Amino acid sequence: MMHIVLLGDSIFDNAAYTKGGPDVISQVRQLLPVGCRATLLAADGAITEDVFPQLKRIPSDASNLVLSVGGNDVLKNSGILYAPADCVAKAVEALAEASRRFEEKYRLAVAACRQVPVPLTLCTIYNGCFPDADFQRMATTVAAVFNDVILRVGFEFGLAMIDLRFVCSSIADYANPIEPSSLGGAKIARSIVNLVSAGGTGNVGARVVIV
Repeated sequence: MMHIVLLGDSIFDNAAYTKGGPDVISQVRQLLPVGCRATLLAADGAITEDVFPQLKRIPSDASNLVLSVGGNDVLKNSGILYAPADCVAKAVEALAEASRRFEEKYRLAVAACRQVPVPLTLCTIYNGCFPDADFQRMATTVAAVFNDVILRVGFEFGLAMIDLRFVCSSIADYANPIEPSSLGGAKIARSIVNLVSAGGTGNVGARVVIV
């Protein structure tokens, strides 16, 4: 019987931002066939290192893991956007170093997830919805660098991936600049359940889903 476990951050643990509307986990549960289950282990504010204690709580009957983490790692590095740099090369070097550190941590988290003998799905970091257009462009660029890490790791290990940049693509999908609304959560939940229900997370090689 299907038992989906959600790991990571507030992309899944978004109840505090839906203003009483359904959160991601409740919407996943609503979409699942009778008898199937979903468990939320993701936690608002989590960064990549926080995945490890979440894994210790994996239910014994878990059938699928879905990981969405990295957005808070991007936020921790948002100072790069305003750090002084006397040339473009230094700014790029700082972003490259942040990406390198993230990749080290992300690879360890994915490796730990892969120790659980069930299919694993990765989620990219969405672009957010910032009111300032200039900041939005910069945030999208930084997210793209971190997403390159996620996609490369997913391709390397032949994992299914959900590209949340396409799933949450409108203003209404966001409760604030960085958290999914109930509407955005519904789209995320639908992507998860459709992918898992269709068997797209098994040994079929790397696959990116955008809806």
